[in-house]
Amino acid sequence: MFIHPQFDPVAIKLGPLAVHWYGLMYLLGFLLFIGLGNLRLKRGHAFLTPKLLDDLLMYGVLGVVLGGRLGEVLFYQPAYYFSHPQEILMVWKGGMSFHGGFLGVLVGMLLFARKHGRSFWELTDFIAPLVPLGLAAGRIGNFINGELWGRVTRPDAPWAMLFPQARLDDLAQAQQSPELMAQLMQYGALPRHPSQLYQFALEGLTLFIILWWFSARPRARGQVSALFLIGYGFFRFVAEFFRSPDAGIFGQSYTISMGQWLSLPMIVLGLVLFVWFGRHESR
Repeated sequence: MFIHPQFDPVAIKLGPLAVHWYGLMYLLGFLLFIGLGNLRLKRGHAFLTPKLLDDLLMYGVLGVVLGGRLGEVLFYQPAYYFSHPQEILMVWKGGMSFHGGFLGVLVGMLLFARKHGRSFWELTDFIAPLVPLGLAAGRIGNFINGELWGRVTRPDAPWAMLFPQARLDDLAQAQQSPELMAQLMQYGALPRHPSQLYQFALEGLTLFIILWWFSARPRARGQVSALFLIGYGFFRFVAEFFRSPDAGIFGQSYTISMGQWLSLPMIVLGLVLFVWFGRHESR
C-alpha cells in the first residue's frame, strides 16, 4: 500500500510571493497548448497564424478561469458559495470545474470566431487535440495537492493509497462500518483509489493519443470536436466510478455522481454530431 507523498503545495516561495504547483500545472497546460498548436500549424493546418494562436490562448485562459470557477460554484458547492459570496473570485484557494471551464472555453471560441471571421467548428477541430495534455497537467496538480481523492478500496489492492488529507471523509465513512473503522485504526487512513492518476491517464494521455491520431488525416468538419466530446465524456464517466463523488446540487443520493451527470450530455451530443457531420460534410 502506498502513502500519498504529501508534497508541499507551494513550489516556489520568494518572500511574501508563493507560487503553487497547481498554478504551475495550469501554466504548463497553456505552454503545451501553444507548443502543440504551432506544431499543427507547421504540419499544414493553415487555419490560424501563430499570432492568432496566441490571441486564441488568451480567450481560452479567460474561459477556463471564469467558466471553471463559476462551474464549481453552481454545479458543486452552490450552498457554500452563496453563503460566502466573497470567496467566489478567490480562485487561488482552489475549486475549478472542468465542465464549467469547458462551457467558458466554448463561449470564448464563439467570440474569437466571430471577431476574426473563422468557422467555429473548424476552430474547435483545430484546438481539440491540444487540450488533453493540459487536462493531464491539471490532474497532476490535483495529485500533488492531495485533493479529489478516490473512493475507498481494498487494503490489499496494489493501487491502494492512503490520503491523510481525507481524514474527515475517512472518519465519516468509518463510523458506518466496523470493518472500515478497523482499517482506519490500523493504517491511520482508509485505502483509496488514486483517481487523479486514473484521470491523468484516461482524460489526459489516452484522449490526447486518440485525438492526435484521428486529426492527423483530413476529417469531416466537426468530427474531431465531436470525438473530443465522446472521448472526454466517456473517460470522465468511467473515472468517476473510482473518484470520491462530489455532492453537487442534488446531493449524493443519486446512483451516479455529478461529474457523470454532466458527462452524459457530452457523450450523447458527441455521438449525434459525429454521425451528423460524417453524413453532411462528406457530401
